[in-house]
Amino acid sequence: MSVDLAVALGPLRLKNPVVTASGTFGYGTEFQPFLDLSRLGGLVVKGLSVRPRRGNAPPRIAETASGMINAIGLQNVGVDAFLAEKLPALAGCDTAVIANVYGESLEDYVEVCRRLEGAPGLAAIELNVSCPNTALGGMHFGVEVTVLARLVGAVRRVTTLPLIVKLSPNVTDIREPARAAADAGADILSLVNTFTALAINAESRRPRLHNGVGGLSGPAIKPLALYMVHRVATSVALPIMGMGGIMEPLDAVEFMMAGATAVQIGTANFVDPGRSVAIVDGLRDWCASHGVARAADLVGSLRTDAGGPP
Repeated sequence: MSVDLAVALGPLRLKNPVVTASGTFGYGTEFQPFLDLSRLGGLVVKGLSVRPRRGNAPPRIAETASGMINAIGLQNVGVDAFLAEKLPALAGCDTAVIANVYGESLEDYVEVCRRLEGAPGLAAIELNVSCPNTALGGMHFGVEVTVLARLVGAVRRVTTLPLIVKLSPNVTDIREPARAAADAGADILSLVNTFTALAINAESRRPRLHNGVGGLSGPAIKPLALYMVHRVATSVALPIMGMGGIMEPLDAVEFMMAGATAVQIGTANFVDPGRSVAIVDGLRDWCASHGVARAADLVGSLRTDAGGPP
């Protein structure tokens, strides 16, 4: 049967629900030898700051059981170089290009978003308020709801682009920052970012990352991410991009059932650079084999009635 994979997240329309996650897909062009970018629903570029950042010293990545810990530190070329070089290189790729924005202060976020406003070929902005791998900014903005609301409101005033807020799982109740972001003007929520974690080299008795702690991603966090997506989806009236350990098409199906309208693929890109397109194809096949004519019909279809286990 024919399956319509198109989805709408408020003002953002995607040809399919599969988007590559920031920090795992470079600026998009690096992956062109491995897959056709036009097959994706969208791609989120590396986090952009006002000025270029070198990131943290290596080692910055460590493999763990069913996942990986990273502390890249948001290395990037800066917003001006992105606009002059990276974004034009994506012209004609026929997919939604989303800019991920990072700042060490509210003013930094606002300035980057101001410069991105009106950029040709840019579909949306994603605010990274949840990175655990930097000394300043990042997660600080995502765990204090009053600070988060002030930030989202300030950015909302300088951009007309669809505004996505990327939430941290490192909070007591993720519904609180989700509500704060929604009330302040966010159009879409993306969740979850990585969990703060530690890996140790027993021989040296030192952390395996130069930064000490990092962000845990991969299949190890998938059940936690599913839980948080469902919690937010049933309490906040904004569309969601779900992420956290999506490696196979069935993982994407489960996130959509939990309430995500679209999904972001992260760690899987390190395992197989072409995995995101394989997930698009697998999602279409799953829908066809289960009589689902529209992928959008999966969203929020998790059954928690008394007829079976939740």
